[in-house]
Amino acid sequence: MIICEFCLQYRQDGKCELGLNIPKGMSCREFDPGIEKFCSDPKDYVNPGQIIQMAIFFGMKGAMLKKVKLMAAREESARLQIPALQSDDYRVRD
Repeated sequence: MIICEFCLQYRQDGKCELGLNIPKGMSCREFDPGIEKFCSDPKDYVNPGQIIQMAIFFGMKGAMLKKVKLMAAREESARLQIPALQSDDYRVRD
């Protein structure tokens, strides 16, 4: 497993979208984690702790783990926001 498999810049053909060389270790200065790389099915997401534990299990640490924590926190806050009201919620009742 390589760090790139958790990055949004990693393409299916095995190359980096930014043109960087694929690192041999679990380290990349341009690492850009995506929740869909950790949970391919959105229903699998439980909480930020789950994502952080996965990252630690796969050997992420330092700046990359910090980026995973930020991504997990953004995902959690996005899931907690109240869904926007739909236009038919404003119907006038007789």
